[in-house]
Amino acid sequence: MAAQPQRLALADYIRAIPDFPKKGILFRDITPLLADSGAFQQAVGDMAQLVSDRDVEVIAAAEARGFLFAAPLALKLGAGLVPIRKRGKLPFRTLSHTYDLEYGTDTLEIHSDAIRPGAKVLVVDDLLATGGTVDACCQLVEKAGGVVVGCLFLVELTGLQGAAKIARYRPCSLIKFE
Repeated sequence: MAAQPQRLALADYIRAIPDFPKKGILFRDITPLLADSGAFQQAVGDMAQLVSDRDVEVIAAAEARGFLFAAPLALKLGAGLVPIRKRGKLPFRTLSHTYDLEYGTDTLEIHSDAIRPGAKVLVVDDLLATGGTVDACCQLVEKAGGVVVGCLFLVELTGLQGAAKIARYRPCSLIKFE
């Protein structure tokens, strides 16, 4: 019988940086996890396992860090990949969704033909905080005709209650911090 590979404590690969980008914020930096091939590979495999019971046809992700997990997950799950970008970054006809930020608004766009009507879509991002951006992504996927079958994150900041905001989309996270 072959020995099982040792499981890594993935939370140990997330660096905490106080007062970034402004005083009072504890930034969760995923770059040490990305830099370690074993941790990155385990994270992608574990994230895929979290959604293995969902029939995923397409993965949608917002730029930019969401792309880092969405691409390998799409390959692992045998799904297509649809980028969701900030206004003006996509070259073809787009659908857009404007949403509120703490101070102002932002707009996300998706190609108008990116998702087949009725396609089952998993929305992926690196981190779930307040849930505003991922909620906007889900609404944009629905506007494009897709059916959101879940939202998947590497990290969730549970104290910000983002999962409650998007509960209707069945969110799940691999690593949770208060």
